[in-house]
Amino acid sequence: MRLTGTRLTNTRLLDGVRAKVLAALGTTAVLATAGLVACSGGGEDEREPVGVAKVASTLGPGEGVLNLVTLPGYIENGGNDPRVDWVTPFEERTGCKIGWKVVTTPREMADLMRDRGRHYDGVAAPPEVAGRLIAEDQVVPVNTDLVDGYKKLEPTLRGLLEHDGEYFGVPYVWGSNLLVHDSRSVPAPSSWGALFDPEQARRYSGELVMRDSPLSIAEAALYLKGAEPDLGIEDPYALTPEQLAAAGRVLKEQRPHVAEYWELPADAVSAFAAGGAVLGQAWPYHVDVLNRASQPVRGAAPAEGVTGWTDAWMISSRVQHPNCMYQWLQWTASADVQQQVAEWTGVAPANPQACSGDRLRPAFCSAYRVGDRDYLENVIFAHTPREDCGREPGADGADGGDKADEAACTSYAEWTRTWIESTKL
Repeated sequence: MRLTGTRLTNTRLLDGVRAKVLAALGTTAVLATAGLVACSGGGEDEREPVGVAKVASTLGPGEGVLNLVTLPGYIENGGNDPRVDWVTPFEERTGCKIGWKVVTTPREMADLMRDRGRHYDGVAAPPEVAGRLIAEDQVVPVNTDLVDGYKKLEPTLRGLLEHDGEYFGVPYVWGSNLLVHDSRSVPAPSSWGALFDPEQARRYSGELVMRDSPLSIAEAALYLKGAEPDLGIEDPYALTPEQLAAAGRVLKEQRPHVAEYWELPADAVSAFAAGGAVLGQAWPYHVDVLNRASQPVRGAAPAEGVTGWTDAWMISSRVQHPNCMYQWLQWTASADVQQQVAEWTGVAPANPQACSGDRLRPAFCSAYRVGDRDYLENVIFAHTPREDCGREPGADGADGGDKADEAACTSYAEWTRTWIESTKL
């Protein structure tokens, strides 16, 4: 399974997507993603870890080096496309030479950040990793006063990274999970039941697609929230063992009707473009790409709610180059860099000013709901499933009292096990 937060398709190349998809209608539609898996840029600093860092109080001169862990496409130096480079200008301006390691699974990212022998300063973490890093003290709070442009980032996204009064990351990009359908074959769905209700799923058996991630359990949970209210589901990312088991049963019953569990975004594009899928769980990216290729695919927001995710830059608790790291946080929060990241990866920028002036095209900003506060505030954003239900210490019995025992939730490891048992075995 590839990393849930991975956005591999270069949207700067989407000017040619119409031809790609039209050609795919006769065979198989596959967008060019192979060249988008970034290579490690430069070497890692070989000094020994300096210990556990504290929250920075001042910003000094850059140390000349910056080592990062990242998702594919989130750091670009022109190696994949000479027009796409936000690393070289940063290095020239700050003197901080960037080295980076690209990961392809949540486990790989978490393991690298836990490894005390590794020397990474920061990480671009998706929600299923971010929560674990915070809980394990693998990252430190960010002094947001040292990040120019921080307050220009979407307030909702900033709030997702707040824990016990401190902020543990700077939002980078975000997106939402929609019900995507081919309007020629499927009436506009209004509920997640279109995918998860056994009778409805059977109507389009063999033509459904699902995102291949344990976090997709949340959409099944949203369906159950309405279909089986006695389960008492409130937060689809905080499920009790009984609730998780019920979601697993829904996924297992759905499985015979699923044509593909997509890993790469391009796989879902291919499925719809080639006529192999008519209904599925996908992103605004897929709708945008397919619409630009004149495919009659639409995205719907289910009545039970829309889930979403945000990926954020976080500072390692063993950061060796804090000044360069803070300069990187400032750089990647800027509207100009956010524009490049959004175009390249096909996701919404955390800084809505990326849609101002002549930066991102208006159609892109509309498709990805950039700057739409009403929409953003109603997205149910993913967080790491945790046994303590994701509550702050001392809140509602989360300090170990009886209420915590009554509301005990399931961990991400349990979610992963349930996903594999329901969709793979």
